[in-house]
Amino acid sequence: MLQDAIKTQLKGYLASLAHPIVLEASLDDTPPSREMHELLHEVAALSDRVQVSEQGEATRRPSFVIKSAGAKAGGVSFAAIPMGHEFTSFVLAMLQVGGHAPKFSDEMVAQIRALPGHYDFETYVALSCQNCPDVVQALNAMSVINPNIRNVTIDGALFPDEVAARNIMSVPQVYLNGKLFETGRTDAGQILAKLDADAPKRAAEKLKNIAPFDVLIIGSGPAGASAAVYAARKGVRTGLVAERFGGQMMDTEGIENFISVPETTGPRLSAALEAHVRAYDVDVIPGEVATELFPAAHPGGLHGVALESGAILHARTIIVATGAHWRHLGVPGEEEYRNRGVAYCPHCDGPFYKGKRVAVAGGGNSGVEAAIDLAGIVAHVTLLQRGSHLKADKVLCDKLATLPNVTVLTEALTTRIEGNGRNVTGLTYRGGDGADHHVDLEGVFVQIGLLPNTDWLKDTVERNAFGEIVVNDHGATSVPGVFAAGDATTTPYKQIVIAIGDGAKAALSAFDYLIRVPAPVEKKVPA
Repeated sequence: MLQDAIKTQLKGYLASLAHPIVLEASLDDTPPSREMHELLHEVAALSDRVQVSEQGEATRRPSFVIKSAGAKAGGVSFAAIPMGHEFTSFVLAMLQVGGHAPKFSDEMVAQIRALPGHYDFETYVALSCQNCPDVVQALNAMSVINPNIRNVTIDGALFPDEVAARNIMSVPQVYLNGKLFETGRTDAGQILAKLDADAPKRAAEKLKNIAPFDVLIIGSGPAGASAAVYAARKGVRTGLVAERFGGQMMDTEGIENFISVPETTGPRLSAALEAHVRAYDVDVIPGEVATELFPAAHPGGLHGVALESGAILHARTIIVATGAHWRHLGVPGEEEYRNRGVAYCPHCDGPFYKGKRVAVAGGGNSGVEAAIDLAGIVAHVTLLQRGSHLKADKVLCDKLATLPNVTVLTEALTTRIEGNGRNVTGLTYRGGDGADHHVDLEGVFVQIGLLPNTDWLKDTVERNAFGEIVVNDHGATSVPGVFAAGDATTTPYKQIVIAIGDGAKAALSAFDYLIRVPAPVEKKVPA
């Protein structure tokens, strides 16, 4: 199953196991069980510290648990054949069970160990989902640290009856002790915040007396990461409020237009950006979201930024790089059937619609790419574009035109998503003739562009009618000392490469501001 190059690399990783591990499988006579048997034995053949046992007693078959040799309980479980995006999760789980500590801060490790009670997590994934590994790896690492936490990763394709019973139509989807806990991408910090009610209070207390920054960047997508590197290289005190590195880019499966990198993925590029930032003297404040901006009383003074935890940070200059999020249709039925037939990630959720009829709303690059990807999985795709023609690149439109199971409807405005109370059953659109038309289908993928994450700024800086922050050619906003970069701004063309350049420009502009405007002695804002 594994290619020779992967075997060679994996053999090197397994050589560093601190102690032996056992892959305890629960199998039956089905083809998936035989496939799992083959994978586990291939892995075990690469190291004398890995053994396979087929004496597992799990009810889900096929499945396996990674245990320390001699351990009777605990471990990390997979009711999945962890290939695709989950292969990394599998490798990390083996290393962590084998003695390698998860890459969490000492404070987070202590917090995980101190959690009271027992936690049985079930994480449903698709092997094609690029968002799922973050959740799987976070919960697996937590289970290694605290034996009262257990997580089983379940490939929905292997257990369709479970998926149907729980009406799962999007991933990742996490259940805790039998009840729905979380849907969508999340990380260990966010999981802890939900499990530990005092976590936000402790986070705010930790930041209470932090010294003011010269440059404080809000957002850790391409623009924010670039700004952090450029600011730190100038030798000024730099802070970065990072809800999640990569931002919207983390939801991008394939990237082929980042100059000098012919092909990569959003998660891979995000990890590279984070590593670059952490190589510099940047004070990264993880898992936090800005909620309010308090501009300085006068140029050169200290601005304040309130965080969701209740903490307030201060800085002489601010760079807002909060990016954007997927725009919703805003029609009846969309929220009601979200994750029950209404989806926003074709890579993550497409496999749940195998053999079904779906629609894609949006005729730009994202919409056409989604239709192309889905056409290889579903029975039929209806692409709806509200304008008179598709806006995607010609190469994508040409590819779309070759697919026999795709229907393109232009001048088609989606007006309602319908369902039976449980799942989506169709949609209504208004055509160019002014009449309403109905399409029977089981899923709707919304791909109609982005909205800037700027509501938290309220009326502090000038924004346009779309909510974008108005900036000049130096990235400066209407407030002296406050700069902005990337998809949250009026800078045209929302592209990764442009956001990175935008972040660098904003950092250089902030530094120029710092050396030209003296810093007066004043109280922090708000008082």
